[in-house]
Amino acid sequence: MLMDISSEMIHSLLPVFMVTTLGTSVLVVGLIEGAAEATALIVKVFSGVLSDFWGKRKPLALLGYSLGAFSKPLFALATSTGLVLTARLFDRVGKGIRGAPRDALVADLTPPELRGAAFGLRQSLDTVGAFVGPLLAMGLMLLWANDFQAVFWVAVIPAVLCVALLFLGVQEPSRPASAVRTNPISRDNLARLSAQYWWVVAIGAVFTLARFSEAFLVLRTQQGGLPLAWTPAVLIAMNVIYAACAYPFGKLADKMRHTTLLAWGCFLLIGADALLAYSNQGVWVWAGIVLWGLHMAMTQGLLAIMVADTAPENLRGTAYGFFNLVSGLAMLVASGVAGLLWDQWGASFTFMAGIAFSALALLLLWLRPTFSPT
Repeated sequence: MLMDISSEMIHSLLPVFMVTTLGTSVLVVGLIEGAAEATALIVKVFSGVLSDFWGKRKPLALLGYSLGAFSKPLFALATSTGLVLTARLFDRVGKGIRGAPRDALVADLTPPELRGAAFGLRQSLDTVGAFVGPLLAMGLMLLWANDFQAVFWVAVIPAVLCVALLFLGVQEPSRPASAVRTNPISRDNLARLSAQYWWVVAIGAVFTLARFSEAFLVLRTQQGGLPLAWTPAVLIAMNVIYAACAYPFGKLADKMRHTTLLAWGCFLLIGADALLAYSNQGVWVWAGIVLWGLHMAMTQGLLAIMVADTAPENLRGTAYGFFNLVSGLAMLVASGVAGLLWDQWGASFTFMAGIAFSALALLLLWLRPTFSPT
């Protein structure tokens, strides 16, 4: 939660900062966002494999959160797009290092019958930070007359507190000293990752193509005339919905067929894209943002549950790593395509492309209606 507060204080302002202050094109914003998120997701494969081989999750998580904290002052010092890109890559490398070990640790600690609730709660707490951060950013922008760098400096504080809390307060469960270490990516171990697991990987990739960076939500409302100081309200609104609904949807996933819930999330994303393609004004754009938050709450924790349910316990870090590797490549493509469509044909085409990829995800779910680990 603390790291999300820090990150979202910056990320809720960063697209507008790059476009209005640094003169960056929307295509470059899309490529930076895609490269940054893809870097995080790709790095997860290596940290996940290492956590399985080492048998320890916390040290890698601590390293990842520390890199995230280190990146925050770079945003405050940025006077060029290049330094923003450098800071984003440091930040996302940190996220990549900590992501798979953290998710594997949640799965290790949680009974299978409560796994949906556990991942839903994690998503919910993450998302509390994701709307508190933009709320603080908006208040400080109003107080300090749109001083982006000053807000970015304040974001350093919760990042440092996050690292301190993890170092001092989180204990990893002990593992048997007799446990045998094996190479998680050996041919024999990779053969233990089932066809059901790889199907989850494929579905996750298509969902990532449909769900490009939230930076485009911020730009859509700013295009509609939202004042600079109020642009963080976009992520506040989306993440309030996300945080409020992630835990209930997680509990629902413990009782409901996963593919059915995933399909409903896909319909919500189609609705969000349709509204955002139609208008950047008033009730239309804000209704689209609300539906976007609902689809995130319904699907993001669910995909993590499906990975945990279809992967062997001692390969969970590796399984999350490969899942995020494929999703990372899809994120790079999605954000680049979204930025290109925006620059060449306008914002509506960007969201229409999201509808097309969402329809493809529904088709894949329909082709395998019997798939579900529950």
